[in-house]
Amino acid sequence: MINTTTAAATTTNTASQPSASSSSNTAAQSLGLKNFFKTPEGRYKLHQDKTHPSSLLPYALAKSITQITLAHIKDQPVQAATNTPPLQPNSSYSVASSGVRYVTSKFLGSSGNGSRMLGFVGGNGTSSKANGGTSKSSHVGGVLTNGVNNSTPGSNTPDGKGTFLIFNVGDTLYISELNSEEKDPIKSITFGNSNPVCHAFDSKAKEGHDLLIGLNSGDVYSVSLRLQLQDVGKKLVGAHHYNKDGTLNNSRCTSISWIPEREGAFVAAHADGNLYVYEKSKDGPGDSTFPVIKDQTQFSVAHARSSKSNPIARWHICQGPINAISFSADGRHLATAGRDGYLRVFDFLNERLICGGKSYYGALLCCAWSADGKYILTGGEDDLVQVWSMEDRKVVAWGEGHNSWVSGVAFDSYWSPPTSEDDESENAVYRFGSVGQDTQLLLWDLVMDELVVPLRRPPGGSPTYSRTQSSHWDNVVPVGTLQPAPSTKDVPKLAPLVAHRVHSEPLSGLVFSQESTFTASRDGHVKIWMRPGSSDCQVSGSDSCTPVKSLK
Repeated sequence: MINTTTAAATTTNTASQPSASSSSNTAAQSLGLKNFFKTPEGRYKLHQDKTHPSSLLPYALAKSITQITLAHIKDQPVQAATNTPPLQPNSSYSVASSGVRYVTSKFLGSSGNGSRMLGFVGGNGTSSKANGGTSKSSHVGGVLTNGVNNSTPGSNTPDGKGTFLIFNVGDTLYISELNSEEKDPIKSITFGNSNPVCHAFDSKAKEGHDLLIGLNSGDVYSVSLRLQLQDVGKKLVGAHHYNKDGTLNNSRCTSISWIPEREGAFVAAHADGNLYVYEKSKDGPGDSTFPVIKDQTQFSVAHARSSKSNPIARWHICQGPINAISFSADGRHLATAGRDGYLRVFDFLNERLICGGKSYYGALLCCAWSADGKYILTGGEDDLVQVWSMEDRKVVAWGEGHNSWVSGVAFDSYWSPPTSEDDESENAVYRFGSVGQDTQLLLWDLVMDELVVPLRRPPGGSPTYSRTQSSHWDNVVPVGTLQPAPSTKDVPKLAPLVAHRVHSEPLSGLVFSQESTFTASRDGHVKIWMRPGSSDCQVSGSDSCTPVKSLK
């Protein structure tokens, strides 16, 4: 889920033609948008933007909400996907940082119903499995000759490596090369009668397939991103097809994620409240059926009857849609944000609910973990950013600052607080961001020791404030408890450090990288904001470029 040219190169190109950065700045200024915003560390500057082709018809923009993924392809030869033995749960994990739909090989990692049938122009591959099984094809919707695609590799990326931005608009998935000043994508993949709505990339994938794509028809694909870049066609190449034509679940695939520290395993969440666990190496026999859910309001887990089936398990999370999912960096815990307004946190290995709670109002739309797994962010229709503590198993802060629904949240794992020689405090400071339908990007600092927690109102008296705990904090929350929304007087309030209008349309995605911040609007425009001290450095997916930063 980084970017492009050095300042020197941009200066050189300006003499012959306008650069992407200058074009972006001019467009932003014409809409009354500033091309920078200030933080205590310095200015974040608009470096460039990426978008869909200008020929895209306006009605296509309303078909789906744009999500973004950054993907860094390592310098290694293409490996054909092969069947491997079934995966077993791994009891030992190494902790790595995570982000929102952001994966690179060098960096730390981290957001209705639909039942239309999937239709590709030109066919659907060479073989299929019904009832949720896997369909494998050398070229989905393309021409096959003995299983080999005859098209020549794309000239844009002949080596199939580098860092790429992946985003969906309408019925098309676009791929842009970030080491380029071109705004338009270098690759588009069209899905015909269905729309891609979510995607995820795994830079550590060992068996070729590293990109997941979920559709509003319920279909799920795994593909090799490198193979897609090397093909000139507009159809998937060498795809594995799961839940074909929605035969197992025809509700929209709302969110999809690889499982950290489990090679080849992933989960797909759906709009009917179910989540399925898959293993990309398994070709199901076609009997992946699960028992009828007796109580739609209760959490339950059912495993496939056959060890060869795919998916291997069904988790029934809630009665309504699952709007977002997020794994902790070690893969031990899974957080879900539901249309019913509840955050639910699960022990994924032991398949049990740990904790959760209700939003202040309306649905939750997004969620994200801190790199150390101690905190979870949520955002939704109450215009608030909630901070959940895994230690306390409850809300510990509310962020107030958005004027409309919060559509994306993420911790900035690359930010570090300013330090001085006199500062010997070990108090942790977390920087996180949020974007909303109010077109704003908000940045926040969370310092737990500095939160002012309101106390209970004494009888006949006025409320007082203290750094000690309130009634909301006094009681220990039992494991497995879903809590109601807390009272406003019981939760500390955070004010944003920065509030900046970054797009003219509602926002849908936020990603942090080492050198920059990415914001996406729901109509398919992505802006890349360079961190202070990083403007003279090429944005890339590797650690070969180390900017001089003022954050240390």
